[in-house]
Amino acid sequence: MVAMSGGVDSSLAAALLLEKGYDVVGVTMRLSDENRDTAPDDRSCCSLSSVDDARRVADILEIPHYVMDFTEPFERLVIDYFFDEYLHGRTPNPCIACNRHIKFEGLLHKAGELGASYVATGHYARIDRDEAGMYRLRKGADLEKDQSYVLYHLNQRTLGHVLLPVGSFSKSETRRMAEAYHLPVAHKAESQEICFVPRDDYKSYLREKRPECERPGDIIDRAGNVLGRHEGVSFYTVGQRRGLGIAAPHPLYVISLDAEKNLVVVGGADEVHARELIASELNWTMWDKMDRERMVQAKIRYGKREAPALIVPHDAERLRVCFAEPQRAVTPGQSVVFYEKDIVLGGGIIDAVVS
Repeated sequence: MVAMSGGVDSSLAAALLLEKGYDVVGVTMRLSDENRDTAPDDRSCCSLSSVDDARRVADILEIPHYVMDFTEPFERLVIDYFFDEYLHGRTPNPCIACNRHIKFEGLLHKAGELGASYVATGHYARIDRDEAGMYRLRKGADLEKDQSYVLYHLNQRTLGHVLLPVGSFSKSETRRMAEAYHLPVAHKAESQEICFVPRDDYKSYLREKRPECERPGDIIDRAGNVLGRHEGVSFYTVGQRRGLGIAAPHPLYVISLDAEKNLVVVGGADEVHARELIASELNWTMWDKMDRERMVQAKIRYGKREAPALIVPHDAERLRVCFAEPQRAVTPGQSVVFYEKDIVLGGGIIDAVVS
């Protein structure tokens, strides 16, 4: 079962698996109607044209194609989570939530019901096995396109049923190969925005769907001095500089959000860095739990380079991550993912920041 979004990566994944002799079925997930009419035709996996593109590719490859309705779990596990995190002064990562709950847990369940052995996607990451037969999730060969960060929730149970056919190629190779297969999406633009947010304007979306987020309050410094007013903590994120509306002799950045007290805390450039964090909702790709200290490379957001860190069990459910050097804008709600060379060890959600 190939998750076909209508883009070049998942389309090529289906073609490559077909060539290798797999019995391939294409599935396009209907996730949300929020942005189907306003999304630019080639920029969102939720647009109507993306479904048409996936169907056209399936016709060319002569494979069955189905549209599966995941709108209910998507709204509950991704959209509601998105709102709740912002309302609690955290910055969500809906793409990770979607990959975890919908694209893998949801599709793997459907695959099992339909008798499919594997779910395949167009992610730029790789899966192999070590000498002991353990599955390993590894970075994609194209490090500029590597998407292993958003897949840290996979484990030994799921990795054995996931295929990532394009992970060994660069994006330019992927497009050339799609051309060779005469796929009409070979040069389709990549989706960049959050698929369910109209016009990629999350603040307007929050105001429309959760008007309670508009709760003005004080902007303060760490000493408690009131420097200005904010329109609601949901509209700010750690590391933000623009849009604070404060005249100051030096640049100010958001360094923390306190939803309970309705405060936005700002400080100078040196104050937006942190050396430690606490992570929860942990998942490990190769073992059930991490019960000893370990040196790793840790990444605190997609697109950021990893940094050396010591991970230490904090309690039964949480982990302390101690960086060798302070990291900028460590953001509660985002994911921290741990690597050993190019192997993904696991990750979790950033719960708290230790300055």
